Amino acid sequence: MTEAKKTKPRAVRRKTNKNEETLRDMIARKAYEIYEERGREEGKDFEHWLEAETIIKAGTKKAR
Repeated sequence: MTEAKKTKPRAVRRKTNKNEETLRDMIARKAYEIYEERGREEGKDFEHWLEAETIIKAGTKKAR
């Protein structure tokens, strides 16, 4: 006999992907907000992303 591949149900997979997309969108919006607040300084996109990611993830942990 062959073992069945263990996967998440389709609905759970979609929800996870949707949550990941929503998180990415939230981080992107915050990173852009930081970019604008700092005078649209070029070349700092990665730093803005990391800062936004930290802020958004800290906020979502508090909400739980």
